[in-house]
Amino acid sequence: MLPSIRCDEHLYSVPKFDLGKSDVRDFMSELRGFHEQFADCFQRSESREHFLKYMVGQFSPLERKSIEPIALAVKEGNVRTLQRFVSDAPWDEDNMIVKYRSFINDDLGSPEGALIFDESGFLKKGEDSIGVARQYCGSIGKVDNCQVGVFAAYASEHGYALVDKRLFIPKQWFTDEYFDRRQKCKLPAHAVFRTKPQLAVEMLTAISKEDVLPFKYVLADSIYGESPDFIAAVEALPGKTYFVSVPEDTLCWLSRSTTLIKEYRWGGQIRKKTILASPDSNPLKVKNLAQNINDYFWYRRQVSEGAKGPVVYEFTRRRVILSAAGLPQKTVWLLIRRTLGDNPEYSFFISNALSSTRLKTLIWLSGLRWAIEQCFEETKTELGMDHYEVRKFPGWQHHMLTCMLAHFFLWHLKIRLGKKSTIHYAVAA
Repeated sequence: MLPSIRCDEHLYSVPKFDLGKSDVRDFMSELRGFHEQFADCFQRSESREHFLKYMVGQFSPLERKSIEPIALAVKEGNVRTLQRFVSDAPWDEDNMIVKYRSFINDDLGSPEGALIFDESGFLKKGEDSIGVARQYCGSIGKVDNCQVGVFAAYASEHGYALVDKRLFIPKQWFTDEYFDRRQKCKLPAHAVFRTKPQLAVEMLTAISKEDVLPFKYVLADSIYGESPDFIAAVEALPGKTYFVSVPEDTLCWLSRSTTLIKEYRWGGQIRKKTILASPDSNPLKVKNLAQNINDYFWYRRQVSEGAKGPVVYEFTRRRVILSAAGLPQKTVWLLIRRTLGDNPEYSFFISNALSSTRLKTLIWLSGLRWAIEQCFEETKTELGMDHYEVRKFPGWQHHMLTCMLAHFFLWHLKIRLGKKSTIHYAVAA
């Protein structure tokens, strides 16, 4: 369930998806109308029909929505031809993505929109699927044999949708040992290793250059919050505000420490380096900072309505100077969230929001990231996002794209029919 945040000033609540089967009279007719928008993205009429059949299978009540059950369930389906379509047939994916994001803008676009970046893991057996390795799988919270995708979602006062994706290929896949596997999985020859933050930067840059989806905020978890490349990419975009998680050992100062230039001799040459003027002015870990803040400064706020009742945290904020290589760097907002009770757990977020930004805005941003989690939840439980059995790189891309399109199609129906959600407002600062 998405958090229900107070709608105040420029702040908004992201509506829940609440469309039921009884709300749509002729689902298949509308789905065909949606598919016709992508007709020029396929070279053959057979591919266009397979595209429709595959998405029909995703909407079906099948328990397992992989290629074989879908092919056996849909009218005139054929397992082998559907497998070839998903993994080997040419798709004009670039054209599809441009069209898709323009549709998202039509229905969900907002100047106050947010781009949200996060990854999702997909458990896999064996070693032959593209990018599979023993790595951290967020869906089960531990290391296991899986694939990991990095995704971008869009959220606004009108709804939420996934808008881009990248498959994370672990570094070992680019070694000579994996050459045959790369060939079998059709990994493009020009592919090189990219970290998850670098993949997120690729998506952020593409969406920004495309200039179709309006957005003001960029949100991500600590993998991206720790990445200088990711932060620099957001800061390079005029007028964009980032709000990212950071780990508890992030170092900062409450006031800017004085630095000086020190000369030293190295290899017979005089060199210079910047050092702290006072060796005693060491930075603090944000967790130590949080534990020493008096209760007077903590604000208790309800941020969502959970399955077991209201979800309540306490929040405080500070303007801090981040440490980079032991030296003062940029000034940012630090938002600290803690659970209630005698032994609270802390979460930390930083933002380049204006110094005039109020606490309630930062609290609101701390809840927006749950929209991408809702995207994962809905596409996995309802559309078979994690049911796929394709092994090739194009197959993974095509499956994820159809999941994204199918999920958005349902949102389009909700918006087209003007179905209103019941929104419960929480107290904000």
